[in-house]
Amino acid sequence: MTAAPWFVYMVRTAGGQLYTGISTDPIRRLRQHNGELSGGAKALRGKGPLQLVYQKPMADRATASKAEYQLKQLSKAAKEQQIGEQ
Repeated sequence: MTAAPWFVYMVRTAGGQLYTGISTDPIRRLRQHNGELSGGAKALRGKGPLQLVYQKPMADRATASKAEYQLKQLSKAAKEQQIGEQ
């Protein structure tokens, strides 16, 4: 049995902020963040509508977590560049 791939993703809030996270299913995670399903991040409540603007597959959870950390260290301008390069 093959493990589900992990993704690092970024969501843009209605106010233009970027939220970075990891998931095996970024679309499901976006639905959770938007309140369609339970389990969304408290940091995103009331900041919708949310838009999935970046997702990149990773080999495993550890790699995804490292990529998430690296993305979170970037400036907003650098994150926007990453989004534009996708």
